[in-house]
Amino acid sequence: MARAFIFPGQGAQTIGMGRALAEAYPAAQAVFDEVDAALGENLSGLIWEGDIETLTLTQNAQPALMATSMAAMRALESEGVTIAAASFVAGHSLGEYSALTAAGALALADSARLLRLRGQAMQAAVPVGVGAMAALLGLDLATAREVAAEAAQGEICEAANDNDPAQVVISGHKAAVERALDIAKARGAKRALLLPVSAPFHCALMAPAAEAMAAALAEVTISTPEVPLVANVLAAPVSTPEQIRELLVQQVTGSVRWRESVEVMAAEGVAEFWEIGAGKALSGMVKRIRRDSVQRSIGTPDEVRAAAAALAG
Repeated sequence: MARAFIFPGQGAQTIGMGRALAEAYPAAQAVFDEVDAALGENLSGLIWEGDIETLTLTQNAQPALMATSMAAMRALESEGVTIAAASFVAGHSLGEYSALTAAGALALADSARLLRLRGQAMQAAVPVGVGAMAALLGLDLATAREVAAEAAQGEICEAANDNDPAQVVISGHKAAVERALDIAKARGAKRALLLPVSAPFHCALMAPAAEAMAAALAEVTISTPEVPLVANVLAAPVSTPEQIRELLVQQVTGSVRWRESVEVMAAEGVAEFWEIGAGKALSGMVKRIRRDSVQRSIGTPDEVRAAAAALAG
């Protein structure tokens, strides 16, 4: 049975995430130590003992979630499960960096520094209060795009995340996104609500951040991943370093095509989706996309051991 390893994005962060892994597995502790060293600060202290408001700041949440995913991955490896157990890797937004690190395409320290810069650049791209994001529940992608286009009125309003068959997130200028809420409800959305985010991710307003990432990624070594990455912006498998580099830049302003990515993996025979890291948000999305699939969340020592036992069997 083919499986994919999938890696969560922003919103999954919690205080204390990954601590039990670090206490149980020296290889997991080593991940947090290396990330702290790469950033020149005690990020692990913030993750385990800080306040959620500070952890949720984009520049902190992005490297923190990657570190937690990689701690889980290293714990799995300590139990004998390698990335070769997967046919594909994929990640939601910042999770794509986690996926590439797990697959050996990015060095852990480089990934941490890139995500710190990515968070800073995304926050700096748009002044606070100018942009917004909203979740439209109960509308498909085509309808959500129509809603965004109607709401734009000369401003930016775009479909940012196609998460599952009944959840699309839109992003853009705050006034346009707010107009979209009423339009979406009129078009039959079950719910339409603003999200508690600090910037309008994955839309054209992020162009300055894409430029910053292009410059940073040009200086980083990207290797061929050990298993193919199903890329957010293409919803297709990629494995060449130069294409990966280009797509990581496009991803900043491009839409996260998660629903299609899961469908592509399922069409390639993937029936098990293993969510590596914090939370279970992606597992919920996968279940709504492919009800016939199996989802496993791997973020605690018990879950690591259960996964290793399942594979050994």
